[in-house]
This record gives sequence, structure tokens and C-alpha cells, in this order.
Amino acid sequence: MSNTPPVIYKLVPEALWLKAKQEGVFKGAAIDLTDGYIHFSTAAQVKETAARHFVDQQDLLLIAVDGGALGDNLVFEPSRGGALFPHLYGELPLDAVLWETPLTLDDDGAHQFPEI
Repeated sequence: MSNTPPVIYKLVPEALWLKAKQEGVFKGAAIDLTDGYIHFSTAAQVKETAARHFVDQQDLLLIAVDGGALGDNLVFEPSRGGALFPHLYGELPLDAVLWETPLTLDDDGAHQFPEI
């Protein structure tokens, strides 16, 4: 296993992300606030997350985050089928964000991802 800090990904509606940028911190989407942590996905998980939870959703952004910058607040916990998903217990500081990009939809309503 590599000691390189993971890059993790968050799918966020553009309006919610713009609000976070104005506030200087991302506190989470409604599901995150309900669950008590911010849900993230690894590169191997993010496309399935989009297909399960964001089908046909327009104005969706893919946010890449330096997992190493989140310290002990980032915990990998079992979720879907026992897979370990990254969960952030706390707010996401925007200085941990590596990049953001909009996701377009194909004709079937599936999001088109950049190579990650």
C-alpha cells in the first residue's frame, strides 16, 4: 500500500459549491449534514456514486481533494458492499481542493468524467 496521500472526490451541485466558495468552506450537502460527515469517493468509486445518486443531474461539479490535507478527520469506513469510502468528519477547507470541473451528461443521462 502506498504512503502517498489519496486524492478523493466529491460530487457537488454547482450552486452549492459557489455558496461554499463565498463562505470559504464547504460544510456539506444535505445528506452530509444528516449523516454527520461529508461523503467522498475514491477514483475507483466516483463514477458508480454518480450513477447511483446523481443520474440526469445537470450542473454537477467534480471536486478533487488532497486527502492528505484533511488529517485525522478523514476516515475510510465500510459502506456499499463493504468497500471503504472516505468520510470527512468536519468541514472541507477549500485550500485542500486541488481542482474542480463541471460534468456534462451524455444522451443517456450519464455523467462524462475526465481521466482521474
